[in-house]
Amino acid sequence: MSKTMRAAVYENPGVITVKDVPIPEINDSEVLIKIAYTGICGTDWSIYTGKYSADKLPLIAGHEFSGTIVEVGSEVIGLSVGDRVTADINMGCGHCFYCRKGQTLLCSEFRQLGIHMDGAFAEYVKAPWKLIHKIPESMDMLKAAFVEPTSCVIHSLKALNMPIGSSIAILGSGLGSLHAAAAKERGAAPIIVIGRNKDRLEIAKKMGADIVISTEDYPDPVERVRELTGGRGADYVIESVGTPETYEQALDMLRPGGTLAAFGITADDDVMRINPAKLVLSEKKITSSCAGVGEDWTDAITLLSNNRIDPTPLFSKIMPLDKMEEALLLLQKNRNLVKIFITPVEGSETINL
Repeated sequence: MSKTMRAAVYENPGVITVKDVPIPEINDSEVLIKIAYTGICGTDWSIYTGKYSADKLPLIAGHEFSGTIVEVGSEVIGLSVGDRVTADINMGCGHCFYCRKGQTLLCSEFRQLGIHMDGAFAEYVKAPWKLIHKIPESMDMLKAAFVEPTSCVIHSLKALNMPIGSSIAILGSGLGSLHAAAAKERGAAPIIVIGRNKDRLEIAKKMGADIVISTEDYPDPVERVRELTGGRGADYVIESVGTPETYEQALDMLRPGGTLAAFGITADDDVMRINPAKLVLSEKKITSSCAGVGEDWTDAITLLSNNRIDPTPLFSKIMPLDKMEEALLLLQKNRNLVKIFITPVEGSETINL
């Protein structure tokens, strides 16, 4: 094996260089994975613009990936060269108060592969063996590269603990469509998805939404949600956009006694307005989640491999590693595109899915 690989290195905000870098060297408790596909996430754009992880640059980003093990450390158990895998990207210290309670995401030393340390926009990536998940033969490698966002949605839905037959409104028609698919499996009804882009709303219908609301047609989606739910508001609401305005709308369209899931990430200095008296008197509840971790990954693989959730309507393009920066900019320019996958396979060309 060559000692170098091609990788898309985020050098500085707004600067990506595809170049040869050393292949990661694994320790005894790690595996080396040859990348098949890596999905572009909104976080990757935030890193590119310098809004997130700027202190970690230069960095090889990329955290939604699939690949094949090509090397295993001496302490690795149950994994072999040739295994098709993905990896839980979330790492804690393992011994603090939160880690010992199984709350890895709250660890003060929490790190994520491809966000705080080098990731998968490259030919190879290394990861701790205990975070590796094998991919069933029934799942193709594109879906396998979508396990991470699916695990995030599952983690959010678990936090809601939503009973069968509950109404749910979802703000956002990107990952909001994936929320709709998961809510359908949970037995929610009706499932209402709210968004600006009508093409994306059509995808939401394919993936499980009973009703879609275009904010072009209904500038005030709160009233429309109330109309659709007997004047009460939805039992549950998921905010999957990440702006103060949509968070305020989410609380307003939630019925008294309902629960809001905070999922969309806002800017660090964003602030939303809450009337404490209304919140208390209406007994509305708020839960939140920032990533899928642990068993969420196993559950995501189970649902995807058994076709209980089909994310393929969200898949837009496959583009070669050399076009990493072009792909990032294209996602911002063309809002009809949802998920672009990057492949480092030599000789690859852009494929429309």
